[in-house]
Amino acid sequence: MNPIASGASPIEVARLDVPATDVITFDSHDESIVGRNTPDPLRFAFSGKTGPHVGGGSVPVAQSKTQDSVLDALNTPAMNKARCLYIHIPFCRVRCTYCNFFQYASSESLIAEYFAALTLEIERKSAFVWTQSMPFQAVYVGGGTPTDLSAEQIKQLGQMIRQYFPLTPDCEITLEGRVNRFSEAKFESALEGGFNRFSLGVQSFDSKVRRAAKRLDDGDVVIETLQKMVRYNAAPIVIDLLYGLPYQTLDIWQSDLQMYLETGVDGVDLYQLLELQNLPMARLIEQGKLPQPANTATKAEMYKMGADFMARFHQRRLSVNHWASTNRERSIYNSLAKTNAEVLPIGAGAGGNFNGISAMQHRDMNAYIEAIQQQQFPVGMAFKSDPNNASLNQFKAAFDRGVLLKHDFIPWFERLMPLFEAWQLRGLVTITEQAVALTQAGQFWSVNLATNLIKVIQNDQANRLALAG
Repeated sequence: MNPIASGASPIEVARLDVPATDVITFDSHDESIVGRNTPDPLRFAFSGKTGPHVGGGSVPVAQSKTQDSVLDALNTPAMNKARCLYIHIPFCRVRCTYCNFFQYASSESLIAEYFAALTLEIERKSAFVWTQSMPFQAVYVGGGTPTDLSAEQIKQLGQMIRQYFPLTPDCEITLEGRVNRFSEAKFESALEGGFNRFSLGVQSFDSKVRRAAKRLDDGDVVIETLQKMVRYNAAPIVIDLLYGLPYQTLDIWQSDLQMYLETGVDGVDLYQLLELQNLPMARLIEQGKLPQPANTATKAEMYKMGADFMARFHQRRLSVNHWASTNRERSIYNSLAKTNAEVLPIGAGAGGNFNGISAMQHRDMNAYIEAIQQQQFPVGMAFKSDPNNASLNQFKAAFDRGVLLKHDFIPWFERLMPLFEAWQLRGLVTITEQAVALTQAGQFWSVNLATNLIKVIQNDQANRLALAG
């Protein structure tokens, strides 16, 4: 999945660079902001998670000015040294029942047509001043299922990335995908092409849970394939595990965690199953073909099990939901994309931001290919990035790490202290002289807390403007 294209609605944000000096005001009785006063905040602080990502602010660019805005941004040298490249492959052999990112079923002819257009976009975008002015620190090829490309296409894509784009010597180049049909030949081609990190969606090792989610291989096949890749000792292998799926009991989740260690892979992301509205899984549940997935309280327990398991086996924590088992796993793209890094988007459905412009590219394949053939930017929507995005992203990154350091947020640390104190009373954070650290409950609800903090800042600013007017 594309960590940038979260689907969050654009919202207007406060000017974070010029805050007032007094403490911020908010409704301390609003449980949607401060959480419920409960002896079990891990399970019951909020009614549900607000979403997979924290939103941000921007102003839409008129459709008639989209092409010129993107052109101007790419013709201007980069100012931000933190830069990533995101390439989207919008194909999957089948749609997983919980997935909100599915675009097109894998077809050799359609993939070939898309790959030809993608090649042209890579060649064109790589030539601009912005692109060449500084090296990229991380590249992420996501989807969809990029491993549904042929072995030759995977190799060629890796070679094009290295040929056309300036990269740092230690640039992390990730290929996302799934175990199904990711043969040794494809893996070797990816290595030959220059990919040096692999992120594979496993979700669960239990065959019954996997089949219900439309994952195509049994658990033993997944384990064997992962172990083969690990034995190459050629690049970090990282997997995703999803908790809260139908049929996934606490015992099965414990087994999934244990299997992570036994595969020998270099890292793991633990994600919770979110709302299923309008997704295939929801329809199957309504039809009685699948049992209900775990409720929020049970998912909170599963998160606790996961976090405790990682601590017990001394896994190195990189964020509130990502751990590394070896020093090879760095998760550079994911870390940078959650800060103020700029991301150049390439491919149908890709999203990114560069030189003050945020862009979402056409999801429709025909619209994408037509734009490329007409030598236009395949941008469906563009926004002028809010000038406060750097400050907002700093907050988002801190919540993702699980700690807000005072020296990173002067004077906001003191201005927001009433909110932090309200959260501490509810068991969501711990305040020290130099930091606000998320408790385990706060880590589970980190997206809610980050979203609420930004909302409090916005409301406070709006109230001040109204009083001044």
